[in-house]
Amino acid sequence: MTELLGLLIVSFVITAVFLVPFINFLYFLKRKYKRPIPKGYDDSTTPIHNQLLHGKEKETPVGGGILLILILSLLSIGYSYFYSKSLQNDLIILLFSVISFGVIGLFDDINHIITALSGKYHGLRSRYILGLQLIFAVLIASALYFVLGLNNLYVPHFGNFVVGAFYIPLAAFLVVAFSNAYNISDGLDGLSTGLLVICLLAFLGLASANLNLTLARFIGIWIGALFAFLYFNVYPARIYLGDAGALAFGATFAVVGLLSGKILALAIIGGVYVLIVSSSFLQMFWKRVFKKKLMPVAPLHILLLHIGWAEPKVVIRLWLVQALFAIFGLWLALFSR
Repeated sequence: MTELLGLLIVSFVITAVFLVPFINFLYFLKRKYKRPIPKGYDDSTTPIHNQLLHGKEKETPVGGGILLILILSLLSIGYSYFYSKSLQNDLIILLFSVISFGVIGLFDDINHIITALSGKYHGLRSRYILGLQLIFAVLIASALYFVLGLNNLYVPHFGNFVVGAFYIPLAAFLVVAFSNAYNISDGLDGLSTGLLVICLLAFLGLASANLNLTLARFIGIWIGALFAFLYFNVYPARIYLGDAGALAFGATFAVVGLLSGKILALAIIGGVYVLIVSSSFLQMFWKRVFKKKLMPVAPLHILLLHIGWAEPKVVIRLWLVQALFAIFGLWLALFSR
């Protein structure tokens, strides 16, 4: 535990030191390259959503996830070589997850940070993003299955079920689902990062209890970096995570859950993410099938804004709900060991 706390503190300090000049650099770029409205862009399809979040990214820069991914990767690699002179297979899979999904979101982040003066949109279209997510998710799931030999699904009170090769599509689905769930939740100041810190604290306890030191060290370094970032991301935010961080952290969180061997605990500990992405999916399904909205606006956190809750109130209450999910999920995982 002393080692894990030390890693968390070191990660926090290093991130805090680099984050302030990085934020200043992003503000400099934002002032220098004013972002024109992309040709053909139309945001009238979600007018309520756009009114509630109006102006959030006009003055506050995005791209914090780029720095956090670099720090998380370099510290994890450096400490692994310092401790054992090698990289463990599970750490390689974690690093591949955070870097590969980070690269997908990097295209949109670059578009937000420095937009070409032509006014053309340079980000990836949604179908290309989803296609790349599926490709990388299958690669990650295959590595978990073939390299680490994970092929089971444990259900409390019912026992352990060996699912064989079906583990690959199941794991790939979870990686893509949580990647998008995190990205969807990254709309209010401090919401997604605060939720992730709570979830990771639960998995840190689970990894420590299971003596999975490689996973625990990675989580400890990750939490330290997120704590430093959250200081500047709470309302009113001075920096946003961006798509690189959102897509990468959601996918890597799913991999953390898969490496813990507790798939059911992953769904419970990440309960608020599940609620958010489910509300968004249900809204799209209802509009496609019944040609009308089920809710005035989706996802869940935007709906709470719409009914009159102040942004900090939405964030803090969802943090509290997430804490309850994390406690219950951790209890269930430890109870079923």
